Amino acid sequence: MHGLNDVYQEEPWLEIGDAKFRSRLIVGIEQYESVQAVKEVLEATGADVFITTVDPDNRRTSLLLSDLDDALPLDRFIWIGTTSFARSKEDALRTAQILRDSLGINILKLDVRNEHNIPDSAQTVQAAYELRAEGMELMPFILPELDTARELVDAGCAALRVMASPIASGRGVDNAAAVQAVTEQCQIPVIVEGGLGSAKHVALAMELGAAATLVNTALVRAEKPILMATAMRHAATAGRLAYLSGPMPSEPVPVG
Repeated sequence: MHGLNDVYQEEPWLEIGDAKFRSRLIVGIEQYESVQAVKEVLEATGADVFITTVDPDNRRTSLLLSDLDDALPLDRFIWIGTTSFARSKEDALRTAQILRDSLGINILKLDVRNEHNIPDSAQTVQAAYELRAEGMELMPFILPELDTARELVDAGCAALRVMASPIASGRGVDNAAAVQAVTEQCQIPVIVEGGLGSAKHVALAMELGAAATLVNTALVRAEKPILMATAMRHAATAGRLAYLSGPMPSEPVPVG
């Protein structure tokens, strides 16, 4: 008889070459200042992805990879890059080139955000086409907009990342119908992220058909980050299983 973990992680939700993505919870580590904190959060979430980046303009510092390598078995993770500091297509292309040339990374969490930290659809699509032409595998960050999602599917992106609500807002899924439309109508995996502030937000995103969720600020700002990380890991499992179960339809509220 299959246990919960067998049902939950029976098959990878995404395969890119030899990289097999199994964990339904991805963790951003850009806000951590302690190697030990990164180690504990990755272990608590069961994450199998390690996200790294560079800031070409040196606007922010980050932990040294050499220090992380001393504390973590980094070779056990799938390494992907991110352009999370990019404010233009050119920033994203430059970051991608540095990550590819310096670390050999060819799977990219593509972000091009405006000054309000909202995905810039036009520049994201432009960057995606150029990076795909160079052979990069992409996971672009977008608003829950079907037209943009379809264009990026046509560009050959490996997965989509859809914004639930503004980054670090903790509001959860602002427009469940729009997010669900993307998960249902795009034939590639959809990751939901942005504003997921608690376990209930993660569970809802998974019940809407997300292949995975990505969290960051909610863990950093929790009073007990490791407890929150553990809660979100279980929430992702619960939400995925609920989605697969075919939940009962809700009855309309009686009038009068």
